[in-house]
Amino acid sequence: MSFQEGDASKGATLFKTRCAQCHTLGAGEPNKVGPNLHGLFGRKTGQVEGFSYTAANVNKGVVWEENTLFEYLENPKKYIPGTKMAFAGLKKGKDRNDLITHLREATK
Repeated sequence: MSFQEGDASKGATLFKTRCAQCHTLGAGEPNKVGPNLHGLFGRKTGQVEGFSYTAANVNKGVVWEENTLFEYLENPKKYIPGTKMAFAGLKKGKDRNDLITHLREATK
């Protein structure tokens, strides 16, 4: 299974309830427990300036795009063993599609 276009408004709700406590989206917004996600698409893992990543994130070397995020968000600790991201993941493919569709627009 891979990424399919989702519902951005449902993704925005998921972001608010599952992600916003640790991440920001806008340009110039601060890092929180997790890094700011502005400019996420096309960026390599572990590259947000001023955020302290684990070596596992820095060394993964994956470029974030729809399909890498689809796999990562199912189980972050499996995708990047050693990550400090405490989030257990979104098991439903539809939820991941909705969230990624929202992130693609909200992080530009």
